[in-house]
Amino acid sequence: MRDRAQDAMQMEKKKRDFLEAGFRLFSEKGIEAVTLPMVAEACGYGTATLYRYFDKKPGFVVAVAAWTWGGMIEERRKLRDSMDFAEMTALEAYENFLNSFIDTYRNRRDLLRFNQFFNIYAFSEKIPESDMSPYQEVVDILRELFFSIYEKAEHDHTLRTDFSAEQMFSVSIHLMLAAVTRFAVGLIYYPQEGFDPIRELEIQKEMLVEKFKYTGGVAF
Repeated sequence: MRDRAQDAMQMEKKKRDFLEAGFRLFSEKGIEAVTLPMVAEACGYGTATLYRYFDKKPGFVVAVAAWTWGGMIEERRKLRDSMDFAEMTALEAYENFLNSFIDTYRNRRDLLRFNQFFNIYAFSEKIPESDMSPYQEVVDILRELFFSIYEKAEHDHTLRTDFSAEQMFSVSIHLMLAAVTRFAVGLIYYPQEGFDPIRELEIQKEMLVEKFKYTGGVAF
């Protein structure tokens, strides 16, 4: 009789193999161009094996998105803890939050390319909100991490709190993620004097910091 723990480990390994192959193919070729049999072949498994884990492409695509972004956010959480988040001011923590997008552009452009393809696919396929829940759960983790920064601001007053936490989070993530994603896929304007994506991202970060830092002129 086979050991159940070994069976569970094998199942988890196969699932991880499918997610890794899906991410690699999606980020390289685009989601529309990749079929589930292509993913199975890239892993060296039969298509029937893949269908035991993911029976439809939209569900698999959402699972890949949740898995890849979940891993990235967990890495950022560990990095933040190693930097002693408890000792940071809200302003310092906010700058660190914005820097995480720039770091993603530096180190994980494959993830940003996938993000562009995923947004287009989810919209075109009209994936129901209920089916998007695994991905939304990951977004909620990022939201909670940001809200912990806002809670600091309510105590140390280094960031403005006349904006709601929800509004500040929405503005910050939309501007930074949109910029790094566009840069990663090449949807950019090239100035005559040359294009420096990191410098442009730093300027955008500085603009957000300037907008939201507390200067003493806004009531709490």
